[in-house]
Amino acid sequence: MKYLYKIWKKNRSFIVFISLMCVFRSAVADWYEVPTGSMKPTIVEGDRIFTDKMAYDLRVPFTKISLLKLAEPQAGDIIVFDSVAAQNRLIKRVIGVPGDSVALVDNQLVINGKHLNYDPVSETPINRVATENLNGIKHAVKLSKQRSAIQNFAPVIIPEDMYLAMGDNRDNSADSRVIGLVPRAELLGRAKRVIVSLDYDDYYLPRKDRVLKAL
Repeated sequence: MKYLYKIWKKNRSFIVFISLMCVFRSAVADWYEVPTGSMKPTIVEGDRIFTDKMAYDLRVPFTKISLLKLAEPQAGDIIVFDSVAAQNRLIKRVIGVPGDSVALVDNQLVINGKHLNYDPVSETPINRVATENLNGIKHAVKLSKQRSAIQNFAPVIIPEDMYLAMGDNRDNSADSRVIGLVPRAELLGRAKRVIVSLDYDDYYLPRKDRVLKAL
């Protein structure tokens, strides 16, 4: 005990700092490293994403116990969540919220009977990039020109406390079309901006144009 007390006395400032930092990252804000391209072109591999953990709930630190609901996810939000179905931490965009009817027809969303607008941005022989207008939230999506089974699904009514989430790289994302709807209890927070981005193909050098880039 005397040995532990000496350690505490000599390093208490550092120990308190580390403890507060752990509490902060657990309940207030954290960063998430993006390992895949499922959110391209919005988010790319190597991005470190700032995540607001108080965007939707005030939680007991180091747990998922919600003390107070602060807000509800909205269509267009980029969320980080611990997916039980995928057994992994994922980052996707909210497409449908409770009460919405959502369908996908030839890679184009139909929400509450309304076909979303897709304005062309760029195109290659394999895919195209378009600006998707999701109820006023405009963002780029990457769409393959090759047919696949995940480019269509019948209308789904989103139940209470569930969300339909999809990657912006629509043909290369294991999202609600694969893992099912996202329970609210799995949410960790809302992705706000890129803190820093490391280019895996260029010796992990930072991408200067993505530092503090808003999402």
